Amino acid sequence: MAGAGSRYVVHVPKPLDLPFDPIERAAAIWERRFGDAKAMAAVTSIMRAQQILLAELDGLLRPFGLTFARYEALVLLSFSRSGSLPLRLVGQRLMVHPTSVTNTIDRLEQAGLVVRRPNPVDKRGTLAEITPAGREVTTKATDTLMAAGFGLTAYDDSQLDAMFDLLETLRIGAGDFGGASPGARAGERRSD
Repeated sequence: MAGAGSRYVVHVPKPLDLPFDPIERAAAIWERRFGDAKAMAAVTSIMRAQQILLAELDGLLRPFGLTFARYEALVLLSFSRSGSLPLRLVGQRLMVHPTSVTNTIDRLEQAGLVVRRPNPVDKRGTLAEITPAGREVTTKATDTLMAAGFGLTAYDDSQLDAMFDLLETLRIGAGDFGGASPGARAGERRSD
């Protein structure tokens, strides 16, 4: 797998070690110039957190020849009963554009972790199927990510639940899915 990981480079930013919080400073300037800065500061913090987490997770997955996007696709395939899904469903479940799915599956197929098969139900469609090597890499990569707390070890369980609930509200508002209120689903999730 080491050879597979060397085919691409993922930039992992070094700590900035600034003497101040640039988002907090920008919020103070924003407040003076434009008014309320709470939403701007929150969204800027979310975007920065995404950069930090993606760099960390991609760094953890690099020894397996994976990026987080490829890892997500492998996990999704491993969750399916047959180990395969139509590419269309992969895109829907991962909430990405079909072009991204094609690129992800291409890379996984080149690494021998996934194969494409004709869809017996939809003759025009294609299935992505996880290989035994793909299952093995998924298990090892998952162990690594779990040991690292997916980059969120600074938070306890209640904080992780609260974070999920807050972001779930945003996702519902964007139309990712519908249904019960976030609080009702959170209660269901915790009781499982």
